[in-house]
Amino acid sequence: MKTYKIEMHKVKAMSHGGGLIQAKIDALVLPVTSRDDQVETSLLSMSEDTARVLLLLLKAQLAEVDGRKARSQR
Repeated sequence: MKTYKIEMHKVKAMSHGGGLIQAKIDALVLPVTSRDDQVETSLLSMSEDTARVLLLLLKAQLAEVDGRKARSQR
């Protein structure tokens, strides 16, 4: 598995469809090289302001998805 260091600068837009939520973002993505004895995972970092925007947009997208479901599916 390839691992990356992802530095998110800005969330531009979000949309959903087909069971996926997609985000258009400005980000710096760099590969992480690891030693064989260490298992690395990808790292996502962002400023507090960007995290707040991401949270608000995710809440809005999920509310829209939930609003489209029939009451029996909630």
